[in-house]
Amino acid sequence: MPMPSPEFDAIISADFFCLGIRSSAQELHEIRFLPIQDLIEPRNPLAKTAAEQLVAWVKDPRFKFDLPLNAAGTAFRRRVWQAISAIPYGETRSYGDLAKTLNSAPRAVGGACGDNPYPIVVPCHRVVAKTQGFNGGLGGFAHSSDGLLINIKKWLLEHENRHA
Repeated sequence: MPMPSPEFDAIISADFFCLGIRSSAQELHEIRFLPIQDLIEPRNPLAKTAAEQLVAWVKDPRFKFDLPLNAAGTAFRRRVWQAISAIPYGETRSYGDLAKTLNSAPRAVGGACGDNPYPIVVPCHRVVAKTQGFNGGLGGFAHSSDGLLINIKKWLLEHENRHA
């Protein structure tokens, strides 16, 4: 029997993937998309709260998160994540649109999206390519351009659209 990963304070199931949760007693440090694997019961109260809120979001993507997030990343990345958080439910913005808003470049916005430690809570899946060329207009996801992570991005967007 595989040993639970000491890397995560909880692992929960979400459709065809899992979500790994890392937290301290006071702050959420990371949510990571994982392939299907053994689940881990929450190891601390905040991991339990995060797991419950993520499960609530899977049931209803209009769920509003209330989690204390660790102030990770550079000042620029935090500005990008704040702009991503302002994208309304069920809508998308292009990397270029966000770049204009932030007086930056699309690649820099894409890099910050890929480094987002709180996917779903900070809905970086709502940031897409401006043209249909790259992954059919999806763009990348978590520094990936194919495979499981792109399939997860498609699912996240479809999940929101099904509940719009």
